[in-house]
Amino acid sequence: MAKIKGRTVSESRVEMAQVVLPNDANPLGNILGGKVMHLIDIAGAIAAHRHARTHVVTASVDRLDFLHPVRVGQILMLRAFVTGAFRTSMEVEVNVYLEDYIKGERRQTSSAFVTYVALDASGKPTLVPPLILRTKEERRRYREAVERRKRRLALAARDHRRYFEKEG
Repeated sequence: MAKIKGRTVSESRVEMAQVVLPNDANPLGNILGGKVMHLIDIAGAIAAHRHARTHVVTASVDRLDFLHPVRVGQILMLRAFVTGAFRTSMEVEVNVYLEDYIKGERRQTSSAFVTYVALDASGKPTLVPPLILRTKEERRRYREAVERRKRRLALAARDHRRYFEKEG
């Protein structure tokens, strides 16, 4: 089997902008949390596609907090990039910022780590390229991604055992 050529973090980078429209908002005029989650998944999936160069599916989303409300008429900026590439999965960090172009302010409103699994043409998990780490910051983020992955896998194994103990 041929070795897969690695890709850099910068090759996966995504920046998206979205104006918050009335259709995206709750009765208070703030963007719906589900809409933010949808945009996070889109930005993250594009980063994962860029890295794996194949189809991907969302496997998990880590904790998501909404720090500041985003109002109709304001702009959401999403930035995403791969932080860890494993056998068939990738972790993508997605940061969401509010941009108020009237006030000239930008601040972070949320962030999430999303795990994607790469799929081949028949829909089966497939190997992903290794992540080439060029900077000290990228190496730190990768180490943290490895630790988060260990926690996710331990929680999944625990939940799997609990499910089958109940069913058994």
